[in-house]
Amino acid sequence: MADDAPAPPKINTSVPHPARIYDYLLGGKDNFEADRKVAEATVAASPGVLQGVRDNRAFLGRAVRFLAEQGITQFLDIGTGIPTQGNTHEVAQAVNPAARVVYVDNDPIVMAHARALLRSTPEGRTAYIEADLRDPDSILKHPDTLATLDFDQPIAVVIVGTLMYVDDEEDAFGVVKRYTDAVVPGSHLAITHVTADFEPESLEAFAEAYNSTHEMLTLRTGAEIMRFFDGFELVEPGMVGLSHWRPAPGEDSYRRTHGAYGAVGRKL
Repeated sequence: MADDAPAPPKINTSVPHPARIYDYLLGGKDNFEADRKVAEATVAASPGVLQGVRDNRAFLGRAVRFLAEQGITQFLDIGTGIPTQGNTHEVAQAVNPAARVVYVDNDPIVMAHARALLRSTPEGRTAYIEADLRDPDSILKHPDTLATLDFDQPIAVVIVGTLMYVDDEEDAFGVVKRYTDAVVPGSHLAITHVTADFEPESLEAFAEAYNSTHEMLTLRTGAEIMRFFDGFELVEPGMVGLSHWRPAPGEDSYRRTHGAYGAVGRKL
């Protein structure tokens, strides 16, 4: 998106946004100068960020495919980001064309692109909600959510690359529990979250560079991230570095360093 192109309403392009920063790091074009400055500062501080965002996106695809193969047909994707290759409904509907997906993001640019580009199969359904993760009622009680997802049946709650933007004062654990309490046993929770457990110096430099901007980022330890999975049993291989979570056959990812955990759990 060109800097001089008209912006959709309600968007302040001088303020960086995580979805647009992520888009830039993935090589996308739907970002602005403020987003690029933050992205470039974080890469300068921690060059592994570029591999990290690719690993995060790849985890999403593998996790959604795994869940669809286990028979999950409903997905609530919170913090979806700007559409790119391998979107949740594309992966799920490739396994089961009847899969249903609700996308949620708080950036109007994300929602504009989602509504324009993301098309469901005829058998399935997709919905797009502009809302904030921190306000579960605005998502769980939204008419489009209720028209798309059946909360009497298992749902996969997908929160990939988002929870680090919710700090402890905003009760990140309580917020996630609102979503997990709303779904029935047999539902799943998929999360990725940045951590300094693997490379403390690099990740702390990344967080410091990021937090010097409008957005703030919270690093959490593995033990803290596990709290999001209270009441859930992790599927194999548990909570691991992103590229270690069910890598594709033949994929040589085990020498790669990590800045984030990924895990999928099943509600008991």
